[in-house]
Amino acid sequence: MKSQNLLKLSQFKSLFTLAILFFFSFSMQAQDAKAKQLLDQVSAKIKTYKNISIDFKYALSNTKENINQESKGNVMMKGDLYILNLMGVTKLFDGKQTYTINPEDEEITISKFNEKDDNSITPSKMLTFFNSGYKYKMDILQNLKGRKIQYVKLTPISSKDQRKEILLGIDSQTKNIYNLIEVGKNGTKTTLTVNSFKTDQPLSKNQFTFETSKYPKYYINKLD
Repeated sequence: MKSQNLLKLSQFKSLFTLAILFFFSFSMQAQDAKAKQLLDQVSAKIKTYKNISIDFKYALSNTKENINQESKGNVMMKGDLYILNLMGVTKLFDGKQTYTINPEDEEITISKFNEKDDNSITPSKMLTFFNSGYKYKMDILQNLKGRKIQYVKLTPISSKDQRKEILLGIDSQTKNIYNLIEVGKNGTKTTLTVNSFKTDQPLSKNQFTFETSKYPKYYINKLD
């Protein structure tokens, strides 16, 4: 059981990293002039929002390994604060600490945010990571369900990176992110697609506050 829980947490961490990349990759600088112009337009629009609420679909496939998985998730963001629900697990960041809530195991893991820790993932840190690790250029323009989606290709600079490429799809008309496709060197394809994109939603003052009283029977695991 312990090994299964560790595997599940490992999968969640991987998906969480990909989700953060998905929602914040628009602010990164691009080497390609046209790609940079498009990303700048998306970034400028995003900065006008007070908060963002997104429902998304996650899909993973590998033909050789006969793998085909799908799940849904959602995220609410306000600056660096966020609440992410994915694979039955909730991750909340209140600006100081990260709370990982696992209902299946009735366990909550609490860790302090450390800017220098490579395992501390926040939108701003992901932006720094991608600024130094990828090359960018414009890719194909596709017509998907009547929407023109322009893709920007991100290629890892390091040969040790297990990802072959990442495609960021942007709606040409609205300048909102439509999807992100990550292709691994082993043939695994991971896709995150936006189902619902809402902005400037009314939030309670405790929206990003962890309340222990809601989980009276949960085991609290403080890592710091």
